[in-house]
Amino acid sequence: MYGIFMQCWVSMKLYGGNGAILLLFLASAIYLIITEQSVKKKIMLGILPLLIFLGFLLPITKIVYVAAIDDGSDTYYRLLWLVPMYVVIGYAACRLLFSLKKSMYQRIGLAMIAAVIAVTGSLVYASQHMSVAENLYHIPQSVVDICDVVAPKEGEPRVRVAFPGELVHFVRQYDTDILMPYGREMVVTQWDYYNPVYEVMEKPEIIDAKELLVATRDTKCSYIVLHENRQIDQKLEELGLDLVAELHGYKIYGDPEILALRE
Repeated sequence: MYGIFMQCWVSMKLYGGNGAILLLFLASAIYLIITEQSVKKKIMLGILPLLIFLGFLLPITKIVYVAAIDDGSDTYYRLLWLVPMYVVIGYAACRLLFSLKKSMYQRIGLAMIAAVIAVTGSLVYASQHMSVAENLYHIPQSVVDICDVVAPKEGEPRVRVAFPGELVHFVRQYDTDILMPYGREMVVTQWDYYNPVYEVMEKPEIIDAKELLVATRDTKCSYIVLHENRQIDQKLEELGLDLVAELHGYKIYGDPEILALRE
């Protein structure tokens, strides 16, 4: 039981980042329990969130969750999504400000809250995961241009295209008329699903062209998109595919056999 408790504790600490948000949440929830006059708000924003946090740390909760929902327990941390942390913190901060009688005290309180946010938080735009948007869609321009080449024209049925894993996340955000033989479930490695196109296209260091063609034709892929540096044992043109376009370092191949079925 102690080992399971420590797993829950580690999950909570990872969820809380540097810990500042968790401390602010706990302080806010306790403050609302003490000061909030409305019983409903006291329960919803003070008592219930704390009970969920305490329940998350109980080993029995994780045991039941693993047995009933997720064998691998990889998603157990998502129970914390039930806690409206930022709503609790924001409401508590506003209540604290409005409880101050004089405007001068309110300004001081507002300055203190801003200081806490500045000290405990971080500048999102300075993160290595942030980049300047290339277009209005906020997805790589390469995805936009490639999708514009393979997308069906107005009135045509949806098309299926085999994309490299690094582009899969963005395609459906841009055009829902473009289907794929595999999606995000394959590129998230810990889920460990199986897909024949992914097995041939992404896993081997050198792609077996014939096996790739069998897999894409079985799944009715009209197009195959490969990075120009992706190693393949045989040119797809030699197997009857057409090189439709080369964009942003990617080659777009059309399969006449599948495209003919769309006519």
